[in-house]
Amino acid sequence: CDHASGHVPSEYSGLGLTPDQLTRHIAWDIGAAEVSRRLAGLLDATAVLCGTSRLVIDCNRPFWADSSIPPESDGIPIPGNADLHPSEKQRRIDHYFSPYHDEISRRIRTMLVSGDGPALISIHSFTPVMDGFARPWHIGMLWDQDQRLAAPTIQELRRDPDLCVGENKPYDGANPPGYALHTHAGDNGLPIAVFEIRQDLIDTDQGAELWALILAKALTPVLAAYGP
Repeated sequence: CDHASGHVPSEYSGLGLTPDQLTRHIAWDIGAAEVSRRLAGLLDATAVLCGTSRLVIDCNRPFWADSSIPPESDGIPIPGNADLHPSEKQRRIDHYFSPYHDEISRRIRTMLVSGDGPALISIHSFTPVMDGFARPWHIGMLWDQDQRLAAPTIQELRRDPDLCVGENKPYDGANPPGYALHTHAGDNGLPIAVFEIRQDLIDTDQGAELWALILAKALTPVLAAYGP
């Protein structure tokens, strides 16, 4: 879960933002951490959650991308990210970006050495409205080239006629590039399921629990078919 937390280390003084701004979507994916923890328990899987806000450094973006340390987000300037010295950018990579992804890589290596065939599940959330457009999807699945998990999981989700399931919605899995999708999955030849869940459905404990159950029900037969 790349955007599990809105935490900004105290040394950054909130990056110049108000406490209210740091509770908004610009800082983290609301509800994603709670779904991730519950889903990991249901699937007997390992959960790796990033503990730092994406405004410090976005762990779902290549660190060379402009959006890695955004100078503004959703039209809101981020004063603490303005005109950063290269040494500060490198510090954030070393302290926050690399430890998170190193842990994911370590877990993958451990499973590969043991002979298990790991699959990655990436949990995100999206706002109900963006740029005045009310997003109708309850959940979306993203992918670039590899649909090994995405295609059958979409089929499973659509067994429930009440669910509005988006394919590469509300974002395209190829643009902007998701770091986990391309680096941990693509570079290792591993399948990945990237979920985007609408925030108003998972911003309570009850909602997070319900959607963890929905995802577990859809993923269980898909993962069983994929497994060794």
